[in-house]
Formats: sequence, C-alpha cells, structure tokens
Amino acid sequence: MDEKTEELRDLFLDVADDGTVTEPQEETPGSLTDEQPEDERLDDVIERMQERYAFETDWDDEVYRRLVRGFFDEESDADLAEELDVDEGSVIRARMDLHLLRESDTEFPFELRKLRQLRNAEEEVDLAEELEADEATLERAICVIETQDEARTANDRFRDEFEEIVTDGDLSTQLARDAREDGLEEATEGMENDLSM
Repeated sequence: MDEKTEELRDLFLDVADDGTVTEPQEETPGSLTDEQPEDERLDDVIERMQERYAFETDWDDEVYRRLVRGFFDEESDADLAEELDVDEGSVIRARMDLHLLRESDTEFPFELRKLRQLRNAEEEVDLAEELEADEATLERAICVIETQDEARTANDRFRDEFEEIVTDGDLSTQLARDAREDGLEEATEGMENDLSM
C-alpha cells in the first residue's frame, strides 16, 4: 500500500462509523444453470397433469419427457412412435393427454364447431350420419375437442410450462456455448498463426 492509499484509508476510517472498509458480500442472482434440472421440471408438470386428468396412456416419465421434447422439436408422430417402439396412435393419444395439439390434429372433413354444437344439442343425434364420418374419425375428433376444452380450462398453462422448460434448456445450452466461444475468441485474440498451406 503506498503512502497516498494509506492516507485515504486512515481518512475513511476517521469518518466511518465502523472500522471496516469492505462492503458485505450479497448473494448474486442465480443463472439458468442453477435452476432445478430440466428433467425434474418436466416430471413435475407431467405429475400434476396426471393428478388432475385421467390419462389414457400409462407411460414412464422418461418416455413422456422424450415425447414433449420431440413435440417442440417438431418431430413427427411416426418418427416418435418408431423411436419409442409404440404405435403412432399411442403417441397421438399421449400428446392429447399432455395437451400437446398439432395444427393438423384439428383437420377433419367437417368443422369441429359443428361437432361441438351437435354434442351439446338437447336432442340426441346420430353424429356419424349428421357429419358423414366413420366412427374412428368421430372418436378422434371428439378426443381433440375434449383436449381443447381441458387445455382451454387450464388456460393452456401446461403446454406453456412445457415450452418454457424445453426452451430454457435450449437457451441455457446456447448461452453456455456462446460463453465458451467468446472466451476462446478473447483468449486467442491477437495471436499470430504461422500456417502455411
């Protein structure tokens, strides 16, 4: 410590109420990597959904997690079914359980609004006849509108949570990669290279 610094320190100690010259350390804000692991966060959402709704599928959390990630990575149901060693119909049913609807899920030869109206009508009607659809198509359409209703009642909260978790994981990985690249760039800045081709 040079003479000037010593004089400043002594002056500070004279005017300060206590004898310390350092500020107490505060806890720093967390980072994305400090959070609960992604798998645990996904499991938490899945378990809450299972408690609230009657799932048609009965899969391990690991398989549901893979389905969620595949859905947001825009993998097809056929590809997911092949990887998970299940039939495509089971993948679709599991997506419905998790409120993960694709735009293509709502494409039918009739309007879903019409199906809703007929189902809510006071008089019982033959849906297949009214909509000119086979039973399998009707079952699929009913499954879709019931999923839409469940998701709407929950304000699409579960799908939003899944997306946030999966996106956070991607963001965390990207931030770590960017930090490594920036560090490498700074470390090598100004270095000469003697490469001869």
